[in-house]
Amino acid sequence: MLATRDHGARLDDGLPLAARLPSLCAVCRSWGRRGVCAACLDRFAAPVLRCRRCALRVPSDMPVCGTCLVDAPPFDTALACFDYGAPWDHLVTAFKFHGAVELAPFFAGMLEDAQRRRGAPPPDVVVPVPLANGRLRERGYNQAWLLARRVGRRLKVAADAGLLLRLRETAHQLDLPPASRAGNVREAFAVEPRRRAEIAGRRIAVVDDVLTTGSTAGEIARVLQQAGAAHVDIWVLARTPRRDDA
Repeated sequence: MLATRDHGARLDDGLPLAARLPSLCAVCRSWGRRGVCAACLDRFAAPVLRCRRCALRVPSDMPVCGTCLVDAPPFDTALACFDYGAPWDHLVTAFKFHGAVELAPFFAGMLEDAQRRRGAPPPDVVVPVPLANGRLRERGYNQAWLLARRVGRRLKVAADAGLLLRLRETAHQLDLPPASRAGNVREAFAVEPRRRAEIAGRRIAVVDDVLTTGSTAGEIARVLQQAGAAHVDIWVLARTPRRDDA
């Protein structure tokens, strides 16, 4: 697959030149002009109705799922591009842990498409879930920031990697049982103290790769709300389905 860079030759329509060159579909390996071909998108990423609060799938007559009606998450809304399952689980893992950063432009385009389909008001600023310094040194990049800055540029919305801080290292959420995940991230995040005024009254979109229990997203939402955020939206590539939906 050809890597798409942020800076480089652009055509008259403003698209990067690399975005117009043929590339191999990351799923079926056929040739196309996006990271994943149209046939695979139709097969594996057709838009579905999702709960506007937590992004789980819902029937056609339920804008909000039953769980959120009873016990809504701390964040106000959420969107997801696809369910966490084949083939996306493999691609997200490669993007997050194995240096497949060439997928970032394609994934950012999917987030842009999902936001535009909703017709929701745009955020004032897009922020990534911050990565702990140790993991950043180990990995070399924060996958959430690769997405946030690209989708912000696509939507003409500010993207800022400095508003949220990660205060401490935490165990990988995937390594923990669901019941332990909220405690794992409690007090792990903060708003940059000198910039709290930039949060007050604003609509914030928080970008991450996967939403599972919502513990990380919920903790970040609480931190932003305490700083005065008017609305916190969670934007993820993949939503882990309920077991009975899988």
